[in-house]
Amino acid sequence: MIKMHHFNYALKMLLKDKMLIFWTFAFPIILGTFFNLAFSNIENSEKLKVIPIALVQDEELKTNPIFKTAFDALSMPDSEHQLFQTHYTTEKKAKELLAEGEIIGYLQLKNQTPSLTFNTNGINETIFQFVTEEITQKSHVIHQLIEKEMSKQQTLDINPEQIYEDVLALVNEEQVMLTDISSEHLSYTQIEFYTLIAMTCLYGGTLSMIAVNRILANMSAQGKRTAISPTKKQTLLLSHLLACYLVQLLGLALLFLYTRFVLNVDYGNHIGFILLLALIGSFCGLSLGMAVGVLFKTTENVKIGILISVTMLGCFLSGMMGITMKYLVDTRLPLLNQLNPASMITDGFYSLYYYETFERYWANIFHLLLVSIVLIGVSIFCLRRQKYDCI
Repeated sequence: MIKMHHFNYALKMLLKDKMLIFWTFAFPIILGTFFNLAFSNIENSEKLKVIPIALVQDEELKTNPIFKTAFDALSMPDSEHQLFQTHYTTEKKAKELLAEGEIIGYLQLKNQTPSLTFNTNGINETIFQFVTEEITQKSHVIHQLIEKEMSKQQTLDINPEQIYEDVLALVNEEQVMLTDISSEHLSYTQIEFYTLIAMTCLYGGTLSMIAVNRILANMSAQGKRTAISPTKKQTLLLSHLLACYLVQLLGLALLFLYTRFVLNVDYGNHIGFILLLALIGSFCGLSLGMAVGVLFKTTENVKIGILISVTMLGCFLSGMMGITMKYLVDTRLPLLNQLNPASMITDGFYSLYYYETFERYWANIFHLLLVSIVLIGVSIFCLRRQKYDCI
């Protein structure tokens, strides 16, 4: 049972500790500012611009309207997903435009096989080639469907052009053609801010670890007085943990407000789920700090070093120092990330932002709760076994 005077006392001690206040409130904001300075310009420089291309408009293109239809859709000027600026011209004019640098390349159908011509190699040329290959594959599928329909209706007096149009409409309805299903705010640097939130949640473990040290007789004079007092350790521990949790949530709320309204970080539309994940992530961080404080029989500075090392290793594996690390761990050592609280918090945000369903999100919530319960259970068991001689 929690007593208010124990809670108030623990809260005052935490708020008076300048070092703890710095790591809880100031450090995440400073790190978030550096993230924004480092990654915003990189992402802006890598945004795709409209690519100028040309299609040779000859008889072969007229007899195969699939390419024209596809590139028209990708070249609509009023679309926010416009990829190309397409010129329809003769082969001679296309060569002139390429030589003058007005286009990056042009496409010509030769025996219904697309042929691309470039002067240089680069990302725009690669995108043009990739899109052409995708359309070619879809074109083969469409022609197979047309042949199948025509073979079924050989004996009927059906206009082949009508069959062609019907199949194209069917393909469009079934979304066989290329469609953009990604988030309109897709941002690969978003993972860095997710790991920052995860790190902030786990840094709350420093608060709970210090709270545990204050009730351990072998760590401080206050702990010695606590050991011989009639107050139950469970009551003191719960009061201190609640105070730590409140301070941690204040720091996390400040970080959210700063990144959202000052740095303009987009966390998506699921605010309720985001807050739930942050609450449980902070609870897991406090559980981790409590476990380190109880299990390691050493000085407070060494315990802090152990806790920070564990936290930073978890953040590294979850993608803070490079987003490819998260992918490598997920593909080669998936169990490691299922035991890593930082990865679970990061992955929870990731699943909310990129996926339509919530199965992955709830799986991360469950794993975080499971890890928290195990850590708290082990800590309480070890704490109850500790006895000291009064001299």
